[in-house]
Amino acid sequence: MLVAYDPSWPEQFAAAAAQLRSHGDPDWVIEHIGSTAIPSMRSKPIIDLAVRVADAADFEMHRSALERSGWRRGSAVRSHPVMLRERDGVRTHIAHFFTAADWDAVNQRILRDWLLEHPADADRYRHAKCDAVAAAARGTSSYSAAKTPVIQEIVDRARTARGLPRVEVSDK
Repeated sequence: MLVAYDPSWPEQFAAAAAQLRSHGDPDWVIEHIGSTAIPSMRSKPIIDLAVRVADAADFEMHRSALERSGWRRGSAVRSHPVMLRERDGVRTHIAHFFTAADWDAVNQRILRDWLLEHPADADRYRHAKCDAVAAAARGTSSYSAAKTPVIQEIVDRARTARGLPRVEVSDK
């Protein structure tokens, strides 16, 4: 489930971002988020992207062109639109679309930035991910649920450091 950090992940992100811009808005701000954005982090080999759209109408205006290019709506996330790309039935990319109004408070971006700046927390998260894989294999928890408490704790500290209020990290 988790694989060693792949140095090609930044290039894979850049290609996916370019593809999103070419079928969406060329001016979209797109950032690499998730574990594949953290050098040396073990991860599922899925590239996560944060896309800043003006508003919901901006996303909807480009949605059909993105779908024609191979992206599809999907995910149990409730707070924002998510599109997926797959190859041979295997998920390879997840694009999260956040409005400009929400951009600075996006937990995924805050977590990425914090982990890049705080190696001890990155190491703690790395261990939580491995423990989550083991819990999922035992059937005692889902992978996501098992790592959520550590993510919540880290994001709480990161949000506090930015002067932002605490919010639940799980939105499924």
